[in-house]
Amino acid sequence: MTFSSKALTPNSRSDQDDDTTSLTKSFGMRLLLVDDEHAHLKLLGVMVEQGGMPCKTARSAKEALNLLQIEPFDAVIADLNMPGVSGLELLTEIRLHYPHLVFLMATGVDDVQFGVQAMRLGADDYLVKPLQLDMLILSLERAFHKKWLEQKVEHYRQNLEQLVCNRTVELQNALGQVEQSYADTLDALGAAIDLRDGQTAGHSRRVALWSIKILTEMHGTTQQLKHLAMGAWLHDIGKLAIPDAILLKPGPLTDEERMTMQGHVRIGYDLVKRVLFLADAAEIILSHHERWDGSGYPRGLKGHDIPLNARIFAVVDTVDAMTSDRPYRSAHPFQEARNLIERQAGIHFDPQVASVFLGISTGIWEDIREQASAINFGAAFAGIPPGIPGNPPEFEKPQTK
Repeated sequence: MTFSSKALTPNSRSDQDDDTTSLTKSFGMRLLLVDDEHAHLKLLGVMVEQGGMPCKTARSAKEALNLLQIEPFDAVIADLNMPGVSGLELLTEIRLHYPHLVFLMATGVDDVQFGVQAMRLGADDYLVKPLQLDMLILSLERAFHKKWLEQKVEHYRQNLEQLVCNRTVELQNALGQVEQSYADTLDALGAAIDLRDGQTAGHSRRVALWSIKILTEMHGTTQQLKHLAMGAWLHDIGKLAIPDAILLKPGPLTDEERMTMQGHVRIGYDLVKRVLFLADAAEIILSHHERWDGSGYPRGLKGHDIPLNARIFAVVDTVDAMTSDRPYRSAHPFQEARNLIERQAGIHFDPQVASVFLGISTGIWEDIREQASAINFGAAFAGIPPGIPGNPPEFEKPQTK
């Protein structure tokens, strides 16, 4: 390193001594000076120490790296042209192992392009020989201010990540509470339906669980299972608006009464479709009395125009109706219900859904029926298939509300 005579005269910048002292106190700088020319290195060391900045010197890049391993430094000022390991190579090593150190590169007038290259490789600035102390201090000030800003940005980034993490946890907890409130609301609505039509108590729970079983066998997604569970659970919600004289009538209905009763699907649909999280379930409520051959109601849909979940529900709804006691008749054996589904496959029922139903043993269906009241159905409202007998292993674990 070489210096101008002005730079080597301590009194030549007495007006700047206070700034130098201030800089040292502000940053607590400890410098490492690296140059293979002993005289220049010693002179620079004297100058920066007289300016109030403690320093150590090294005559090679290797010696500098050894010092960095055993002592803390805040900044390195290194000559570009050194035998063995050059200043650029030293810069590469320092940036790899000490990324937060300030690094200034000293170059000759003819090597300015290398100074620019050094900055591209990570140097904070470069100084052109002959070095002047005031320019050196100015470069250090800029470099330390840059590092301070980088640390502030890094601190902000880390705090932001933590803030995002905390907010994410809070949001997940809030969503969990919303899901639980949905489940509680659906539980209450299902209980209201059962109370309104006491003769079919437990029907909504059974058909919902049976529907989930079929869709699970058909490899339905978690979201599809969730919508099916909610739609099946609320399929008869429209009956809350049907007069008791019709809903609870023990004998056959007149044509007019039958038309009123059939209106429950439209009433239920109109009621539920306005609730955002029940939008997909509402379609099951509207379509669960449609038939594969188009003979159902209210729209006379046919074949695959009927939503899949409604086609599934049509099968289990018929099975539960046949195998449950009614005021005007006793329950039919389960085998009779299976025989009906087999005969009506491709007529009233989707043949594929009927095939899946018939492929599951009567024992499993009866087990689901017997255990329906004990199964935690609220989990299904959160998109988790409840533990149903005969489900694949991942669905066998009991869920807790």
